[in-house]
Amino acid sequence: MPDTTHTHGARDSSLTEATHPLAPLTSAEIERVRSVLDRAGELRPDTRFPLQVLLDPPKASLAQWTEGNPLGRRVLSTLLDSETGRVREAVVALDDDRLESVETLPTGEAPFGQPPYLFEEYELVDEVVKADAGWRRAMEARGIEGLERALVVPLAPGQFNEPDEVGKRMMRSLTFMPPAEGDNPWSFPVEGLVLLVDVTERKVVKLVDERQVPLPQLDANYDDASVGERRTSLKPIDIRMPEGPSFSVDGNEVVWEQWRFRIGFSMREGLVLHQLGWQDGEELRPVMHRASVPEMVVPYGDTSETRRWISYFDAGEYNLGKNANAQQLGCDCLGAIHYFDAHVAADTGEPITIPRAVCMHEEDYGVLWKHRELDGETTHGRRSRRLVVSYWATVGNYDYGFFWYLYLDGSIQFEAKATGIVFCGADEPGAILPHATEIAPALFAPIHQHIFCARLDFDIDGTDNYVDQVDLVRVPMGDANPWGNAFGYRRDRVSEATGVLGDGAVGRTWHIGSSSRTNAVGRPTEFQLIPESKATLMADPSSTVHDRATFATKHLWVTSHRDDDLYPAGRYPNQHSGGSGLPASVAAGGDVDGADLVVWHSFGLSHIPRPEDWPIMPVDYSGFWLKPYGFLDRNPALDVPEAGGSCGCVGDTCGCGGHDTGDGDGYDAHHGHHGDDGEDHVAVR
Repeated sequence: MPDTTHTHGARDSSLTEATHPLAPLTSAEIERVRSVLDRAGELRPDTRFPLQVLLDPPKASLAQWTEGNPLGRRVLSTLLDSETGRVREAVVALDDDRLESVETLPTGEAPFGQPPYLFEEYELVDEVVKADAGWRRAMEARGIEGLERALVVPLAPGQFNEPDEVGKRMMRSLTFMPPAEGDNPWSFPVEGLVLLVDVTERKVVKLVDERQVPLPQLDANYDDASVGERRTSLKPIDIRMPEGPSFSVDGNEVVWEQWRFRIGFSMREGLVLHQLGWQDGEELRPVMHRASVPEMVVPYGDTSETRRWISYFDAGEYNLGKNANAQQLGCDCLGAIHYFDAHVAADTGEPITIPRAVCMHEEDYGVLWKHRELDGETTHGRRSRRLVVSYWATVGNYDYGFFWYLYLDGSIQFEAKATGIVFCGADEPGAILPHATEIAPALFAPIHQHIFCARLDFDIDGTDNYVDQVDLVRVPMGDANPWGNAFGYRRDRVSEATGVLGDGAVGRTWHIGSSSRTNAVGRPTEFQLIPESKATLMADPSSTVHDRATFATKHLWVTSHRDDDLYPAGRYPNQHSGGSGLPASVAAGGDVDGADLVVWHSFGLSHIPRPEDWPIMPVDYSGFWLKPYGFLDRNPALDVPEAGGSCGCVGDTCGCGGHDTGDGDGYDAHHGHHGDDGEDHVAVR
């Protein structure tokens, strides 16, 4: 039943015991994993946990699982011995607290690869760089004092097959020098200075001092004291749900209207949606077995030595989930909120809790459907609403929001939000640079991209799915098109594992459908993936980032389902030579026509920075839609009730709070208020 006691504010969920195979890891389970490894003699004083994930049960066995049976939960821990660089993978079975396997990874051999970075390694790099005599001389040569105030940024180094880098755990470091303690450091880059640090040996192995450029002279702070008095013109928006939210939560299972799903969380991927289905009468129809955004890449287009190596994999190198924010009511989410805590392994393997890591709430979304009848007086309409499930992660200077939206009409939307602070260099004021733009005097932001990859394990009415590419088609003027107005569409079946590009010029979409179920008009039940089809990876095909981030070179990939195939750039893209992830999945082949398949969708932003992005960037958006296309036999939202009364209008008598001015928000243009009671609020039922 919906939680009718939760009418405003926040309610938190923090799982203490797993009751389903797909429940997120609990603190107790993380402690048990560490204890098992310790008892087995696998933990040394320097052993660290750069990655720990719950292994999803095989899809076939999960389909057979029933409540009361063993959960079959298995946890993969990547173990790093920090003094030697040895990397192992250990799997612990939680049903009987048993060490199932331990394997040493050949990270010193091609194609190499390293686990994600530890939080403690950020501090280590800071200490190593600030103690380095070469760095101190370079800073002093620039006339920079107060070196203890410097921000030394530890960064994934990329992979260029250079002999002094491959097979070792390395980080590069750039320096920023804020004018005073507490100032925003990101607008004060020490241009031309980059260091390479051997994290295992704890020493600087290379220092490049390309050139000296004065620090920008700017007021880059954006706190209240710097910005001054806040504007007073904005009036409050009061969101109230007097009868509580329409969703219910049982452990990690969520029910909202026709939607049913489970919330998962991984220190690598962050938010995961499991077993997403649509309740169609008495039948729960599967739509997606698993949905997540397991990787993203941020390649820079700058050729300077300071930044030519930048191509961050924010999940595979830094662990998006581990960097999740503890969200705040009224800031990250607004309304009647349900929060879910996340539990992840600390560097040393003990559990840490990220409170309120996942936020869930409902939002009004304008008009759902509307029509004025032929009599010119009667209007029928309904308000749309969506369920929002989201989390935020901060990786260094950038902040990313990952938002899933479920709609009353059966649609699904994903939206990535990018904000935070643009990563900058310095140059002469007024300089025209080929790969960077001046966003403030002497402050230059390199051109770069943020390309995300969603993994969508579809089960449209079962696992016997297919993918069709659908394009609009022009018809040449002639016998088949005598007036020149005709156009049509074509479907092309994706018959083998592959990657394909989008094409906005022909309205390209992809339809994922059932090979065995049909709808009321005798056509297969489908969902339609509607992409943005923006720029793919701009790096040259012969570059190392192209090899490592091949997933970003196509908008859509289709592969055969494999239980352990979760990461588009492989499990360890950090310092990897490339070829792992989707290239390997495509090469492995497998049936994707009428079979259990996975769709991977790459999308994102190409950022040519502007002055308005400084000193902190307004949110940029990118994402995609999934819409039912013959999955249902008619509009499933006909029975949605009117909002706040009747949305039907006859003559001058209207519901929904006054005359509709055409913008769909029910605002009374004559009286200047919402509703008929004179109060400045919108009541949503």
